[in-house]
Amino acid sequence: MFWDDEVAAHLTDGPIAPPTMLSVWFRPHHWSPGRTEPAVPLQAHFDLKDELELPEAIISSNTITFHDPVRIGDRVRSRQVLRSVSDPKTTKLGRGRFWVIDVEYLNQDDALLGVESYTAFGYRREAS
Repeated sequence: MFWDDEVAAHLTDGPIAPPTMLSVWFRPHHWSPGRTEPAVPLQAHFDLKDELELPEAIISSNTITFHDPVRIGDRVRSRQVLRSVSDPKTTKLGRGRFWVIDVEYLNQDDALLGVESYTAFGYRREAS
């Protein structure tokens, strides 16, 4: 369907971008002219780590749900939404909190293109 216009017309009413590229487009480059701060791919995650004073974190789950396809000419934007933060928990990694962040992808008409959901555990290692 990505190389054959007839197949794309039949399956998706015209050409679309490969859905799995949606999150790739929003990962920052390591270098950009004029940038003074490092770019991170999930800013809300790093902001939350700083705010909660949890220096370590892992992503324990990541899912993506696709909605409308991305079409030629679409202008795509994303927004990060903090869905939940758990009470403090102790795991084998240390004491910390779980949180869920959704990255919503929308086009110029505010049509939902996809939602990527991250579950993370931010923690502080126990002193050895």
